[in-house]
Amino acid sequence: MPSVTLLGQAVIAGVLIGGLYGLLAAGLSLSWGLLKYINVSYFALAFLSAYLTYQFGTFNGIAPWWSAVILVPAFFLLGVLQHWTFMRLRVTELTSLVVTFGLAVLIESLIQWIWTADFRKYESGFSGLTSKIGPFFVPTLDFLALVSATILAIATWSWLRWTYVGKALRAAAMDPEMASAFGIDHRRLSFLLSGICSAYAAVAGIFIALIATLAPSEIGTWIGVAFAVVIIGGVGNPLGALLAGILIGFAESVTMAVTQPAWAPLVSFTILIVLLLWKPRWT
Repeated sequence: MPSVTLLGQAVIAGVLIGGLYGLLAAGLSLSWGLLKYINVSYFALAFLSAYLTYQFGTFNGIAPWWSAVILVPAFFLLGVLQHWTFMRLRVTELTSLVVTFGLAVLIESLIQWIWTADFRKYESGFSGLTSKIGPFFVPTLDFLALVSATILAIATWSWLRWTYVGKALRAAAMDPEMASAFGIDHRRLSFLLSGICSAYAAVAGIFIALIATLAPSEIGTWIGVAFAVVIIGGVGNPLGALLAGILIGFAESVTMAVTQPAWAPLVSFTILIVLLLWKPRWT
C-alpha cells in the first residue's frame, strides 16, 4: 500500500486534472443537451487551441493570457460558423456524431501536417510553479485550470437557470415548436450557445497546452474520458460535467497510486458502467 502522503498527493492531482476534464467536456455536454448535436469535434478544436497557444508562446512570445484574448473570440466565431453549416446541411442529432467525428479527424490531420506527430511541450515559465501545503504540492497551473473550470461551470449553470436567455434555451431544447409559439427565437439562441461551446474548447486547449505534452494522437485518448464525463454528469449540465470530471480524475489518480498506471485508462468507463448498472436512468 502507498503511504498516506502519496495517497494525499494522488487525490490532489486527481481533483486538479478532473477540473480540466470537466472543462473539456462542458462544450459537448451543452451541445448535446441543448442543441441536440453530439459534437465530438470540440476535442479536436481544444487541441487546435492548445497547439496555437504553443505556437504563439514558443515562436511569437505571446503570453498565455493574450493567447486567450485572441483564441476565445476566434473560436466563438468558429462555433457560430460551424452551427450555421450544420443548419444549412440539416444535420440531425445522429448524423452530427458522424459528421463531427470526420471533422475531428480532419483537424487532427491538419495539426499533424503543420506541427508533425512529434511530442511538443510548451515551456511557459509557469510550468514549474507549485505551492506547498504541508507535505503536499499543488501545481499552480493545474489549480488555475480547476478554478477556471469551476467559475465557468457555475457561471454557465447560473446563466442557464436564472436568465431569460438561459431559460429560453432550455425551453427550446425541450420543445422548439412550443418555444417558438411563445416568441422564442431558438435558432438565434442556438448560434450563441454553439459559440460558447466552441469558446469552452478554446479555454480547455489553452490549459492543455500549459499542463500537458502535446501530440495529435492524444485527441483520441481525451475523447473517451470526456464522453464518460458527459454521460455521468448529465447532458446539458455544466456543473454535472465538472463534478463528474473531478470524480473520474480522482479515481484515475488513486488507481495509479494504488496499483499500476496502466489501469488508469479503464477507470472512466468502469465508473460509467457501474453507475449505469446501479442506476440505469442516471443520465
